[in-house]
Amino acid sequence: MSDKQQVKLIALDMDGTLLTPEHEVSERNKKAIQTALEQGIDVILSTGRSWDTCFPFAEELSLTSYLITANGGQIWTVEKELLQQHLLKTETVEKMYLLAKEKNMHCWMISTEKVFRGHAPDNLYDHQWLKFGCASEDKNKLDQMIKELSYNDELELTNSLPTNIEINPKGVSKAQALQFLCEKIGITMDNVMAVGDSLNDIKMIQEAGVGVAMGNAQVAIKKVANYTTDTNEEDGVGIAIEKYAL
Repeated sequence: MSDKQQVKLIALDMDGTLLTPEHEVSERNKKAIQTALEQGIDVILSTGRSWDTCFPFAEELSLTSYLITANGGQIWTVEKELLQQHLLKTETVEKMYLLAKEKNMHCWMISTEKVFRGHAPDNLYDHQWLKFGCASEDKNKLDQMIKELSYNDELELTNSLPTNIEINPKGVSKAQALQFLCEKIGITMDNVMAVGDSLNDIKMIQEAGVGVAMGNAQVAIKKVANYTTDTNEEDGVGIAIEKYAL
């Protein structure tokens, strides 16, 4: 690895990447993260999850810097200071919710306070919205939903599994959040190692100096990554940190 690509920040997706299918961090992953931190490398979680479902893992791993949540919808310090936030228009969330319900899709919505799963709050307008997601095993329903949403150029569409769609405001991504943090820290995207498995990771993997796809990643992710590691059941994150960052 050239000096230009010396890793100073490691950005880790959580579900399907850092976490096992049982939503735990393996011992090898923990050890590799600990070693990276000891060597002065920033390790951050970069996830589609909400703050409250991400923070306990940051505590468990003794992370010291930043968290990217809701696919870049929010950027936090581990001291719980909110640095950046991007909101969806509530009327857009309402339209998407009604559309998903009409198609009998499972949906979830991340507000600035909590996650609503399967149902909306009594009044959507009482809340501020960061992200909307919907899922179906029926590919036709997913395709129809994508087609209908693609007419709205204010939206950023990705997924965290092949069976879902995740929606943020246009331009919001884990990559955009990482660029913001790089400027803050005084490094470039060349100094970043990004690891992920799904479409919501694709931009950060493309733009990072070291982009790593999980062994269980979607095909599109493996195509743009510099490297492919083992799966999330086989300590893929720990192995990638040992090989490409330490």
